[in-house]
Amino acid sequence: MPIIKSSFNRIKSIINRNPEITFLLFTILFLLISTQAYNGIKNEKKSNFYEILNNSFFKKTTNYYLNNLNPKYININHKISSGETLGQILSRYEIPEKEIINIKKSINQKKNINNLKTGLIIDIIIDKSENKIINFTFPISKTKKINLIRNSTKNNFTSREVIKNLKKEIILKEGKILESLYKSAVKLDIKPNVIIEFARIYGFEVDFQRDIRKNDSYQIVYEIFQDEEKKIHETGEIIFANLIMRGQENRLYYYDVKNFEGHYDLSGKSIQKALMKSPINGARLSSSFGMRKHPILGYNKMHKGTDFAAPKGTPIMASGNGVIVKAKWCGGGGNCIKIKHNSTYSTVYAHLSAFARGIKSGRRIKQGEIIGYVGSTGLSTGPHLHYEVIENGRKIDSQKLKLPSGKILKNKNRKLFEIKRIKTDVLISELIQKQYK
Repeated sequence: MPIIKSSFNRIKSIINRNPEITFLLFTILFLLISTQAYNGIKNEKKSNFYEILNNSFFKKTTNYYLNNLNPKYININHKISSGETLGQILSRYEIPEKEIINIKKSINQKKNINNLKTGLIIDIIIDKSENKIINFTFPISKTKKINLIRNSTKNNFTSREVIKNLKKEIILKEGKILESLYKSAVKLDIKPNVIIEFARIYGFEVDFQRDIRKNDSYQIVYEIFQDEEKKIHETGEIIFANLIMRGQENRLYYYDVKNFEGHYDLSGKSIQKALMKSPINGARLSSSFGMRKHPILGYNKMHKGTDFAAPKGTPIMASGNGVIVKAKWCGGGGNCIKIKHNSTYSTVYAHLSAFARGIKSGRRIKQGEIIGYVGSTGLSTGPHLHYEVIENGRKIDSQKLKLPSGKILKNKNRKLFEIKRIKTDVLISELIQKQYK
């Protein structure tokens, strides 16, 4: 007992002499005990929490509510790409074949679904729970759409046409070519599709790479469709075009009578020919038809075509209407396309980097339609198009080919054309006066 008392007195003496250290020790001890107690409670709660999560009833309830939080309907806005079919588009979004047939049948009553316009938007609303389309909007043009709404009781679609209220205006654009037609037209805010159509119209007689000179000029009168806020949604026909080369005018007027639609010169002769002069715009003639030293084989060889040098990916057009008889690898010609235009003429396009979407043997093609892109496949030293024209089975020089105009307006059509031409000239005068007011 005296020993315990003596020890207690010693501890008491130490505490009295060092109160700060004593307080620190007691604080540390308290924290250790508190932490231990907290961890014990936390582990117990955690164990109980995991038991709740592993409870089968809790799992079923949670899954039910999570599944119902996912949207029942999904909205799809699909932009149509070149060569796509409606069936391909719907299959991409896992629409059942039966549903695709139902959609096609409903649209076919209003519009030919084989003519999908590149760049327009298809709107689809799908019920995920049943994998069915409940709303489908198909664009005919930028101003008109077909809207299909599912009838839930009969499980079919009711259709209606939706027409956007756009105002048609006719505008005049005039420009001078300092570098290229395209650059000049873009600066005037002319839409790319109008520029391409202008080049296509003159492409039967003019090579825009070799025939155009600096300071040549042009006029285009064409239709636009705009909303109340003056935003242009669509462009229409080029009703007048004039390409002035070295001071000489080449005036063309659009004539819209059935079976004679197209652009005609002052004498009523159609600008359209069986084949375009060049199937590619903005290209340089790098090798002409005739004998030459082959750049890879190294010996003199007859070059039975015309080479156009252009950057890889430059679009290539079909130089005339026809049927594709070949679209595949052609050995030294790389990727190539052959088109039969009629009983007399065929054309070949070689060294392509790629075919345009939907291009295959047996497909009917229109003049000016993009069929592929410049490349350097096969025996080639650089990106270019090798172009051949075949006449009655014999390869000829495409640059010396002289083809007659397709149509000449006569009798009643000639009189109607003259009336339309005069009205167009009056309209052009009014548009020019309006610009300078």
